[in-house]
Amino acid sequence: MSEFYEGLAEILEVDAAVINSAFDLHSGEAAWDSLAVVSTMALVDEVFNVMVDGQSLGKCATVADIEALVDAAKKA
Repeated sequence: MSEFYEGLAEILEVDAAVINSAFDLHSGEAAWDSLAVVSTMALVDEVFNVMVDGQSLGKCATVADIEALVDAAKKA
């Protein structure tokens, strides 16, 4: 999971130390916008070898929500 967290921190332009399952994607410190969603889709594909839906990903509020999408995609 650390490779994913590090990549997500880079996408969101925050320190990797603050990324965890409870991290709020809509907090003032995160840059969760359409570019971040597309970049996260590519990161998920690279790290977990699954594709997630962009609209569903854009609705995620926390990193745990992204992790749930990834888990669902793995089971599909």
